[in-house]
Amino acid sequence: MLSAMLLSCGVIFVAELGDKSQLMAMTFALRHKWWIVLGGITAATAGVHLVSVGIGHYVGAALPTNLIGIVGGIAFLAFGLWTLRGDTLTDKEAMRAARANAPAFFAVVSAFLLAELGDKTMLATVTLAADSDWVGVWIGSTVGMVAADALAIAVGAVLGKRLPEDVIRLGAGGLFLFSGAWMLLEPVVPMVVAIAVAALAAAGTTALWARLRPSAKSPVRVG
Repeated sequence: MLSAMLLSCGVIFVAELGDKSQLMAMTFALRHKWWIVLGGITAATAGVHLVSVGIGHYVGAALPTNLIGIVGGIAFLAFGLWTLRGDTLTDKEAMRAARANAPAFFAVVSAFLLAELGDKTMLATVTLAADSDWVGVWIGSTVGMVAADALAIAVGAVLGKRLPEDVIRLGAGGLFLFSGAWMLLEPVVPMVVAIAVAALAAAGTTALWARLRPSAKSPVRVG
């Protein structure tokens, strides 16, 4: 459970860097108290990710382990490309965050619920829960997302501007691409190593046998 929690926390934290959720968090924080905004983000994230881990858990139980690894690797490559493409608030989302007239907490919860449905962080959580402890993934993914949005609010408040989006987007996208490639290659590596070891053993045995075998052309001593 602990490993699943730490893994999912790191993955979702990276996925959130430069995401539209950070932009929404910073926009809300300009109008409302930061602890109300974080409370709404936490409630919305916990709800969305609970649904996500439920889906991932039952999908993972129905699929073979090797297939889960392949699907997960492909998904992480897709998340990497998605992250490199960048993410922006739509006019509707920006208006919802800037002109929220409902009580602050419920405005934040509703906005983040709508923004996170079908987002890459939700899909990443589904992918992680398919092959890991669902409780750990749920806790870790929630903590990772809240931490990333809290970082955005803090940096925005201190510096008065957004995070350096291009650099963060490239770094996060690169980490996803690396993780996806590793997940795809991981099942193949033991097989490649086994084949290489077997080939070396066969070559060594053949060479040793050739060296120890009496030569047919050896001179015959006559007494």
